[in-house]
Amino acid sequence: MGVDTATAGLVGRDPEIDALDRLLRDVRHRGAAVLVRGEAGIGKSALLDHVCGAAAERGLRVLATTGVESETTLPFAGLHQLARPLLGRLPALPAPQRRALKAAFGMTDDAAPELFLIGLAALTLISDSAADQPVVLVIDDAHWLDRPSADVLGFVARRLESEAVVMVAAQRDGFPPALAGPAVGEHRLERLDRRSAEDVLARRAPQLEPADRRRLLAEAAGNPLALVELPLERARDDGAPLTLTARLEHAFAARLPGLPDATRDLLLVAALEDEGDLGEALAAASTLRGDEVTADALTSAVEVGLVAADGGKLTFRHPLVRHAIRQRATLAERQRAHIALAGTLRGTDRQIWHRAAAADAPDDAVAAELEDAAARAQRRGGVAAAQAALERAARLTADPAERARRYLRAAELAFEWGRPDVVDRLLRQTAVLDVPARERARMTVIREGFEEGIRDVRAGTRMLTDVAAAAAVDGRADQALGFLRAAALRCWWAEPGAEARAHLLEVVERALDPDDVLVLEVLSYVAPFDRGALLHERLRAVADGPLDTARAQAAGEAASVVGDFPLAVGFLTSALTGLRGDGRLGLLGRALAVQAWSALNVGRFDLAATAADEAARLSADSAQPLMGAVALVVQSVVAAVCGAEDVEEGLAEAARLGLQVDSNAVLAGVQFARGMVALDQGLHQAAWDQLVRLSDPADPAHHPVVRSFAVGDLVEAAVHSGHRAEVEPMVADLEAIAARTPSPVLHIGLRYGRALLASEDEAEELFAAALAADLGPWPFARARLQLAHGAWLRRCRRAAESRAPLRAARDTFDALGAAAWGDRARQELRASGEQSRPRTPEAREQLSPQELLIAQLAAEGLTNREIGARLYLSHRTVGTHLHRIFPKLGITSRVALRAAIGPEAARSTVGATVI
Repeated sequence: MGVDTATAGLVGRDPEIDALDRLLRDVRHRGAAVLVRGEAGIGKSALLDHVCGAAAERGLRVLATTGVESETTLPFAGLHQLARPLLGRLPALPAPQRRALKAAFGMTDDAAPELFLIGLAALTLISDSAADQPVVLVIDDAHWLDRPSADVLGFVARRLESEAVVMVAAQRDGFPPALAGPAVGEHRLERLDRRSAEDVLARRAPQLEPADRRRLLAEAAGNPLALVELPLERARDDGAPLTLTARLEHAFAARLPGLPDATRDLLLVAALEDEGDLGEALAAASTLRGDEVTADALTSAVEVGLVAADGGKLTFRHPLVRHAIRQRATLAERQRAHIALAGTLRGTDRQIWHRAAAADAPDDAVAAELEDAAARAQRRGGVAAAQAALERAARLTADPAERARRYLRAAELAFEWGRPDVVDRLLRQTAVLDVPARERARMTVIREGFEEGIRDVRAGTRMLTDVAAAAAVDGRADQALGFLRAAALRCWWAEPGAEARAHLLEVVERALDPDDVLVLEVLSYVAPFDRGALLHERLRAVADGPLDTARAQAAGEAASVVGDFPLAVGFLTSALTGLRGDGRLGLLGRALAVQAWSALNVGRFDLAATAADEAARLSADSAQPLMGAVALVVQSVVAAVCGAEDVEEGLAEAARLGLQVDSNAVLAGVQFARGMVALDQGLHQAAWDQLVRLSDPADPAHHPVVRSFAVGDLVEAAVHSGHRAEVEPMVADLEAIAARTPSPVLHIGLRYGRALLASEDEAEELFAAALAADLGPWPFARARLQLAHGAWLRRCRRAAESRAPLRAARDTFDALGAAAWGDRARQELRASGEQSRPRTPEAREQLSPQELLIAQLAAEGLTNREIGARLYLSHRTVGTHLHRIFPKLGITSRVALRAAIGPEAARSTVGATVI
């Protein structure tokens, strides 16, 4: 493991020890996750050893796992090691979660479900155990965890605040963080100061001469492992300069030549397998040597400080020992050891990997076995493992066409698990082969990315469109749809240009079935105005019929793009149930973000707040920055409308994300939000400055569709800030667009804008026309129209007539929680001669969005476990939230929840599947 604690102790680590001890002391009150980072030999493992000891002294249960380099290709190996002591609790898990963990751990032949369902199952398992005895999760060498285990443990780490669980992970510098997120603290271990370093060296080598002591202190430079090991290193006489890590490896490797041959062979097979099973290592070493090797062979290796043996486990003193042994062996020696391991290990996939490691020439039989192993890994959810197996299979494939196919499949998997560097390497390796035309089309698609790779948007859109057209001609309709959707999404997130958009529309209408809801989504991104009438007609036609989850989500996103936000909310609410049940948190986060945006635009601020809050958390889990930006925009606007004074930080972060991926849709959303916030605050000039950017084609925030959503806001800002003449041609332009599409939000905004811009003798008729429209599903727009109408009547000295619309506006704003707008209606009523009572905030407004969502579900009668399963939280976290919620609402039981939060708020829209 790490530094020899008997020699080095934990000298100079008091601040880190104190911080971790505080977490252990507080574990019964709050959970936490910490990542300890530092260079090789800095003492990370020693610090984890201290955590284990301190936890045991406090009566806490310790669950530990160690990332192993050779197991990065074995999905869920690290998680299985950690959770193995808890598997007796599996029968108590909800059935979907129990099945998920069993599939992930290979305990059944079922395909592993979505990763986040496995994450929820692991969280429930750990949380249930912590309810009996607080738990400390210890993860060493986290940088070597297999990717599925790292993702699940990251999911768990972000949900520990209300659990009696502390997670402490350690990883070496030079790797991306194995655990990340705002809920994960980080401690970086620096090198020891001079005094601490002298203390460690004095303990290790008290007999050193002063000159040697000064030399070693300078060479070790405060690295604890170097201070312990370098005094034992024999002097080098070749004069070659080495890094500190290389010096340490040399120090360990220098102990090998004096060991018996059987010991060196035993160490080599153990170093190549990494599993740590002494019995397996002895069996492989015996096969390698042709005679029995016993545990006695370890004695000399233990004596020189290379390994430790405890029962049936063989542990290397430090990862550098393992690396030194591998490096010291010749290629032929390593190949023979791999063959011995392949012949003795249990588990088909482990055997295959060792046979592959031993191969030094193309071997089609081994390549085929690796491809089978990749399929098994993918079935268990191990995308990274499947990618690695296919890449190795490609290298061992003799036929160039077959090799290209395997490389490209590996590249697709690397894209799926978010490794563009691996994708690039695999595509470069494929490009030098004689690749058939169909496979070159796949290369194009992989290189361009399927959704959010917005670098050269124009070229990427054209390439994806052409590949889709070829797929359609070849009869591959599903592939064609996928490619066209990817190209169409680029038309939303950025602007590919009129020519590329027209070509894409032509291919979509020629290649796809226009009656399929999935195709309607594609059309909405490509031609929301020119095909607006068709889209509205077909979306409304399917609104009352049954839709599967994918089509309900597609219909919701299409309805949102074409401006029918109430319809979008309904479709997406329907889709959420299936997405939750399947554990498809990436798609769920996207659906929630679009639902939040849609709810914001109709004034359903409670729903917008809860959906955006959950979307933000899930977007972080599933690495979707664009959806995270949409959630930030909605959260900021809702906070401002409901009374928050400073929301610019969230909007600035959303803008940063938009600039990072060069998405004018995100930037337009930010400007739209800034304009709404300024109007909410009565700052009309500021609102004009923000919103006018949407109409400037040269502005990075220009977006024709988002501009159509904001026309009413733009006119209101213009009329009250002296920009009437400038806004009129913009309105005329949008009037021309409105003639091509029935977009509800555009027509509502234009009717509002016409009334505001009208002369005194025309305004009455235009206000009446605007109010006569069906605004039932648009409460915020209706209340703003009533406020504007009442204010106009009062200015026309028709005070008595003004009061009815002003009262209606006030009451709606109050019900929606739009505090500033309600105050504005009260001001107008006072000016008309009528006093209003101040608004009394409702108790539920004290709740955070997540608390409100939990209260809604509890009010529907769901148990804590059912709520946790729905929201991908543990039931303990739900219970903690409810304990906070009750005092805020002034209640003491769940029975009173529905009355406390109001019937409207109690109507949850998060779906009903319990998982």
